[in-house]
Amino acid sequence: MALAIFDLDNTLIGNDSDYLWGEFLVSKGFVDGEAFAATNAQFYEDYKAGTLDIYAYQRFALEPLSKQSMETLADWHQQFMAEFIEPIVLPKALALVEKHKQQGDDVMIITATNTFITRPIGLRYGIEVLLGTEGEIIDDRYTGEVAGTPTFQDGKVVRLNEWLAENGKDLQGSYFYSDSHNDLPLLKLVEHPVVVDGDDKLLAYAKEQGWECITLRD
Repeated sequence: MALAIFDLDNTLIGNDSDYLWGEFLVSKGFVDGEAFAATNAQFYEDYKAGTLDIYAYQRFALEPLSKQSMETLADWHQQFMAEFIEPIVLPKALALVEKHKQQGDDVMIITATNTFITRPIGLRYGIEVLLGTEGEIIDDRYTGEVAGTPTFQDGKVVRLNEWLAENGKDLQGSYFYSDSHNDLPLLKLVEHPVVVDGDDKLLAYAKEQGWECITLRD
């Protein structure tokens, strides 16, 4: 069985869940709207430029979680899924995941976005194995700090290698689907790198390498 790895944001879904979570918090009045929205937008621009300070961003993203109980956060996430995620679920992406399952491949998501936001989205796609940036939890509350290695750029390779060792798996026949040049370290590692609706920098590199480029948008 080969491993089929998927990025999440702008790959399996038609937008960025991290950015949209911030928009959700602002829309509901759960955070200081103007200031939070401006900072959220700047971090997103940094991500697209490849200059994101992942620890600074994750502390920003995790801070609102630290102020709420797990029960409240679960309720918020249900609203988020219905209002912000369902409209950007991509039927072609669902079909691609199912194709790999039918082939007997193991499917997983590796995303830089924190697992609070992304794990339910992964389950919506029928993917139970998800590696994401982990928020530290103490006494059933988020602390606002990052736990372990963030799954960003080279961190995706670090976390994947740990998972492979723990689960007795390897990358023989492996696929990785991504839209972002931030994922080049992992794209270079797998046997079948596939660019999905790639950004300009990634598309230029993929063309040089002769990588497959596809779209999952209508």
